[in-house]
This record gives sequence, C-alpha cells and structure tokens, in this order.
Amino acid sequence: MLKLDKHTNHLTENIYHYTLQDVPEPELYRALYDYKSIPKVAFNERHVPMITPSELWITDTTFRDGQQSTSPFTAEQIVEIYKMLSRLSGENGIIRQSEFFLYSEKDRAAVEKCQDLGLRFPEVTSWIRANPKDFELVKAMGLRETGILVSCSDYHIFKKMNLTRSGALEKYLSIVKAALEQGIVPRCHFEDITRADFYGFVVPFATELMKLSQESGIPIKIRACDTMGFGVSYPGASIPRSVQGIIYGLNHYAGVPSAQLEWHGHNDFYKVVSNAATAWLYGCSSVNCSLLGIGERTGNCPLEAMAIEYASLRGTTDGMDLSVITEIAQFFENELGYEIPANTPFVGRNFNATRAGIHADGMLKDEEIYNIFDTKEILNRPAMVIVDAHSGLAGIAYWVNGYYHLSGEIAVDKRDDIVIKMKELVDKEYAAGRNTAMGDVELDGMLKALDKDIHAAFEHHYLAAKLLKK
Repeated sequence: MLKLDKHTNHLTENIYHYTLQDVPEPELYRALYDYKSIPKVAFNERHVPMITPSELWITDTTFRDGQQSTSPFTAEQIVEIYKMLSRLSGENGIIRQSEFFLYSEKDRAAVEKCQDLGLRFPEVTSWIRANPKDFELVKAMGLRETGILVSCSDYHIFKKMNLTRSGALEKYLSIVKAALEQGIVPRCHFEDITRADFYGFVVPFATELMKLSQESGIPIKIRACDTMGFGVSYPGASIPRSVQGIIYGLNHYAGVPSAQLEWHGHNDFYKVVSNAATAWLYGCSSVNCSLLGIGERTGNCPLEAMAIEYASLRGTTDGMDLSVITEIAQFFENELGYEIPANTPFVGRNFNATRAGIHADGMLKDEEIYNIFDTKEILNRPAMVIVDAHSGLAGIAYWVNGYYHLSGEIAVDKRDDIVIKMKELVDKEYAAGRNTAMGDVELDGMLKALDKDIHAAFEHHYLAAKLLKK
C-alpha cells in the first residue's frame, strides 16, 4: 500500500505489518551481548531519514530515576528543585513534565506540594509498575498521566518476569486499558529496548498501543528506554542498538506520532547526550533527563546538557532561563551535599576556568578567545582562572579582575606592581613543594597582606558590584 508521508511529502510503501512472534526461547542477541566481552556494534548499512519534529521538548526524571542514585530528597527539597525546574523551563514549557514516585508518604506529600503551586510547567506525572495495585495510587493522586513500566526485552520477559512474550503483552495491555478507562494518559516505558526483539515484540506491541489510542482518543505515549546505555547513533548501525533505527521504526512501522515518542537513555558507554540529540533529530519530540545526570549506575542524560543542546539545535532558548542551571548546581552542592565533579560541563566549578598562563593571557585580552560562550551572561558564571604554578602574571591579573569585579579603567594589567608581587609569593609557595591550587580566600588574604589600601579599593568595587546586582 502506498501512502503520503506528511513529514517528507514522499509516497512511501508500507506493505508488511509486524505481528507478535511468541518464541519458545528468549532472543538474547548473544552475537552482540555475550557478557564475557565488550558489547559489539553491528552494521547493516541501512540509513533512515533524519526527520526532526516541529516541536522538541524535555521531560524530567530527577525525582524518580534520579533519586535512585542519591540520598532521598525531603519533600521541601523536592519542592525547591521543582520550582527551579519551572523557572528554567520558561513560559513555553521546554521542560514539559516531571515524573514522581508515589510509593511512600513522603513521595505523595511532595507531589501534593508541587501540585499546590499551580505551575503550568513541568506537569506533575507519576511512574508505576504494570500492576493494578500501583495503578490505584495514580487514581488516588488524581494525576492526568502516568508512566508504566513495560519491559520489552527477553532478558526481562523470560528471565525476570518468567513470562512469554504473549503473556507479557496481555499483562501490559490490561493495565493500559485500565488507565484509559479512567481517562488517564498511559506513558509506556519500553524498558531495555536496545536488547529487545524490535520487529518480533517491540513494533507489534507499539502497534497494539496505537490501536488502543485511536479507539480511546487518548494519546498513548511510548518511552524508548535505553536502560543499559547500549544505544549508538552511528549511521548504518543495526537494530537493536541503532537509536535512529529505533525511533524511525516506532514512527514508520508502528505509527507512533513524534509527539507521543520519548527517549530515555543511560550513560554506561558515554553516549547519553549524543543519543538523546539523535533521537530528537530522527523524529522523537521528547527526551527524558535528570538534573546533573543523576540516576541509576552511570546516570541519565543531564537535563542541563539538553537545555543547552536545545538552544544549539533550535537557535533560540525559546524562553528558557539558563541562568537557573547555576542556581540548581549550587543548591545540589550546598543544600543536598552533592559533589559535582569540577570539570563537569556547565555546572562544575572549573568548567569555564583555565590554569595555563598562555590561556589566561588570551582571556585577559579577550575572554572570547578561550571561553565557550558568554557564560556570565547566559549562565551567570563568569569565566575564571585557577591560580597555581602554571598561571603566570596573566593568570593572577585575570583572577584579580574576576574576583573583585574590576573592568575598564580600573582593571589591573599583568604588568602592575600588585600582580608582580602576588606572582612572587605564588612562585615561593610552589618552589617550597606545594602541589594544590590556591583558593579565592587564600589569594584575597595574600593581596590584603601585600597592600591594605589597594585591597580596600578592590573590595569596594566588589561590594559595589554585589549591591548593584541585588
């Protein structure tokens, strides 16, 4: 049968309809996943079209998957993070939804407190296992949408649940139908999709869900979960590891609209951001993330990374307040005691800092030479220089100007006496065997000891800058 593809405006042939293959033994793809060696990437050289949806957005799993890797948040902490997510999202709702556990009283209290705020974005949703008892929690909370865990690989169907494919399908469809009867949007989490029989189970299951969606008039969503981080975005890579192949297949063969498709990845093989961006580009409207990438094992896709990626791909922030990213990082460190690696992009304390003297010299002349973008304007994070044995005069001058907010005519130069004197003291420290960087408080005290009058003048400018900011 021929049909007009509304995305490409091409006539496409779609003759074969995939049906459930109820196999007697599990398909474990041992040629790829033998467990005794690094998982292999196979290629069949098949390429699918890049069809980016007209709308892209982010969903959040900080309070669900994210909390599985950290000390539990209090209800109050969840509320504060949720409010920051809303500010980051902006009025256009680029961060569209956030999912919550419902199992404890604390979880449910947090949901209620977030609902009471009356914020439009992100919408509060839940996550449950595919059983009637869990679904009762969703009904009790009065939520409009819930995620449902529907494991789709034979690793889970045969080995974890001790079911057949048909048995799993029947179990999943029964809870989906229960949600539809209550007018609740089911978001089906296809767990372990990158080890699943794509045409033997995933596509037939998704096809059945789309039939139910059409019958009910409720948009059933499908979250493609790269649970183990096996997904790859290489052109010509084969199913089940191909990200673009999975997204294209769900859209083309199962008829899942882009707006009902979501990608959820893990970072076990360092591919989580590129895989999420690939999912967007090849037809998936939504990518699921957590703040700072927290989550099971190596974590989820960092939400702040995809916020930046969104602006990069779209050419606009669409109303997002990216400076909130810095506030979120500070909250995690100061309020939650979460240690962010210093070199983490966008949120680590050293992400826009340099140590090398030659780099500092370039930044002293024009920070654009070595800073990735105007981090002060966009993230409220001025570029920094870390002072150590390699900083040189330029590095110290840049630190002085940055720390005391000196600019224009009052900015110091690397040839100024106070900079030269500080450099001499710094050199003595490292000549004596020091091997750690010098902190702000230490350098501030050094400058004060060298010249109290200059220090007072610099501090005045610092305090004036802080007052002006407030």
